[in-house]
Amino acid sequence: QVQLVESGGGLVQPGGSLRLSCAASGNILSIYDMGWYRQAPGKERELVASITRGGSTNYVDSVKGRFTISRDNAKNTMYLQMNSLKPEDTAVYFCNADIRRGLTLPNRIYWGQGTQVTVSS
Repeated sequence: QVQLVESGGGLVQPGGSLRLSCAASGNILSIYDMGWYRQAPGKERELVASITRGGSTNYVDSVKGRFTISRDNAKNTMYLQMNSLKPEDTAVYFCNADIRRGLTLPNRIYWGQGTQVTVSS
């Protein structure tokens, strides 16, 4: 019943910006940690940025100073602001969230469908 709906991907020039959104919907009691992953052609999926419910963040070194992860708990939505984009940022970006659906249900990890980000010089 829970879905993560991503939006905001696209094609940009180097140095450009994009903002990715991930909206969780369905029967949700609480959303705990959330994160953005990416998988570039020929590379393994990597964690780009994560954020706790309280707003603590962490980033992979390659995006520090350029990307900002945030969340709006009232909207069950997470964002990734990507600035100063580089060709090496080209990847499919995936939303990830640890969600509890009810008091009697265990939490579970959910994934979005992935959205393509292409930075073309």
